[in-house]
Amino acid sequence: KNNLLRVKRCSQIMGRAESDEMSAAQIFYPCMQCADIFFLKADICQLGMDQRKVNMLAREYCDLTKPKIKNKPIILSHHMMPGLKQGQEKMSKSDPDSAIFMEDTEQEVRRKIKKAFCPEMIVEGNPCLDYTKTIVFPKLGKVTVQRKEEFGGDVVYETYEQLEKEFVDGQLHPGDLKVALASCINKILQPVREHFEQNEEAKKILAKVRKYKVSR
Repeated sequence: KNNLLRVKRCSQIMGRAESDEMSAAQIFYPCMQCADIFFLKADICQLGMDQRKVNMLAREYCDLTKPKIKNKPIILSHHMMPGLKQGQEKMSKSDPDSAIFMEDTEQEVRRKIKKAFCPEMIVEGNPCLDYTKTIVFPKLGKVTVQRKEEFGGDVVYETYEQLEKEFVDGQLHPGDLKVALASCINKILQPVREHFEQNEEAKKILAKVRKYKVSR
């Protein structure tokens, strides 16, 4: 029912622009992803903003098909987390160091955050600040930075705006921010780790997921 131009507008899900020359496979991909929604009988589609167009394609299909599908999938489009490396607009499943995963150990979280791109006094394109703003403050409500007295002593940030201002002013060093961020993320992930360690069914699911991890 939809024409080629409408499908091509979904090309951003593959990191492509509408004007790019695309192969037949790339044109079929949005249609296949759209079909997945119906084959899975998904009531709610919770995906990043980059997937919104294909999700809306699915909703449009509900009106175009005969008979019409009354219960359209509910679309929840959320903020896309950037990759942890410089220039990564979003996380990548094929690059384990580009993101924090739910099953990451404390050591893995600290290592990834330590290596993360975090330019001094710069907000734009800074994944560490994005993680702090989008994940940490909404979940924990504050960020505690621990440092020696000679470097300013400990400080507790009650709002993201306060933290960002001191970072931009040079009062909060990237190294100190990274240590605090890693600590906060590990605190958030700890209940998840315990669930996968203690729940037998969860253990099986995690083991199965790890088998399918993409590697390059």
